[in-house]
Amino acid sequence: MNDKEIELIILDEVKRQKEFVQLIASENFVSNDVLKATGSILTNKYAEGYPGKRYYGGVENADRIENIARDRLKKLFNAKYVNVQPHSGTQANIAVFQALLEPGDKILGMSLTSGGHLSHGFKASSSGKNYTAFTYEVSKENNELDYDEILQIAKKVKPKLIIAGASSYPRKIDFSKFKEIADKVGAYLLADVAHIIGLIVTGNHQNPFDVGVDVVTSTTHKTLRGARGGIILTNDEELSKKIDSAVFPGTQGGPLVHVIAGKAITFKEALEPEFKTYIENVIENSSAMANKFIEKGKVVSTNGTDNHLFLVNTKKSFGLTGKQSEELLWNANIVLNKNVLPFDEESPSITSGIRIGTAAMTTAGLTKNDFIKLADIIIEILDSNSKEIATKKKLEVLKLLGRKYEKFNIN
Repeated sequence: MNDKEIELIILDEVKRQKEFVQLIASENFVSNDVLKATGSILTNKYAEGYPGKRYYGGVENADRIENIARDRLKKLFNAKYVNVQPHSGTQANIAVFQALLEPGDKILGMSLTSGGHLSHGFKASSSGKNYTAFTYEVSKENNELDYDEILQIAKKVKPKLIIAGASSYPRKIDFSKFKEIADKVGAYLLADVAHIIGLIVTGNHQNPFDVGVDVVTSTTHKTLRGARGGIILTNDEELSKKIDSAVFPGTQGGPLVHVIAGKAITFKEALEPEFKTYIENVIENSSAMANKFIEKGKVVSTNGTDNHLFLVNTKKSFGLTGKQSEELLWNANIVLNKNVLPFDEESPSITSGIRIGTAAMTTAGLTKNDFIKLADIIIEILDSNSKEIATKKKLEVLKLLGRKYEKFNIN
């Protein structure tokens, strides 16, 4: 690389990813095939439009790639219509809003503090600025979804669109109950499965299309372990036409052909039997790690997890904010993120807890026993509130990482 300044930074990032435990729930490690595709000469090609209906010439290979990606995604979800062009999960949601709503229409989504996403109606995002957004919370008793309460809110609000999905919710989401609620108030139902997509396509979580959800959006990188981007799926032909128009030309220009190629490879990998085993390991590792915290008397939201992530109340467990916990663990080469908890009294920049995810390090090769060991290390560091002890624990972390990254090399 001629640009040595950037090359050195990339090499620093290679070193960081190899020497730090990555416990951020929205991150993962892609395969070498996905890396090659997303870094390929396909980035040179502009391909506005859709296969067979482009605005430029020389798109025959772009068409082939996008059609393959579409077919594989349809097979993964058993869906009839898909769009693989959104640049991100947020872009996918924005396109769905534009397709189904008029400015000012009412939407109902999970609040940010209960585990929802910025694009589900948060006041600072376009979803909160362009639409009249209302929220539902989790139960104060157990921090889980209360579908009866959501129904009452929906009856009162009468939204045009209900959003089911989360970015930090550790339990299964009952899309059939959300569908009943949506039908009772005459609303569209959007399932944002960005975090749990890997669980859905392997049969470890309810598929929204099995219960008649109108539209599904997702990212392709988190538990699907693929190229970073977004997707939209539906079984309704008329909705699919509106969605395609909302993506292009409604909210985006030319698609990223190199990323779509990476998505296509991602979908192929997710169709392999090995991927189901991987996801089952992710869930097992997450549960084992969460249970270790519980065994040690620490406060875990919902008292456990059904998926790839869980939340620890660090203020109640260790007397530390989420920010303090995140910064302390960094000294031991452990990377995770501070996270708001349900009904959190701290600001999002401070928080009362942390979010821990197991998808990335399961890819890297850590086993159930490794994750239990990691939980012990984290608990010891946070109990001590000592930078010195955290720095000493770095040696154990590096030893744990020594034999990893065998299949998904970072180079």
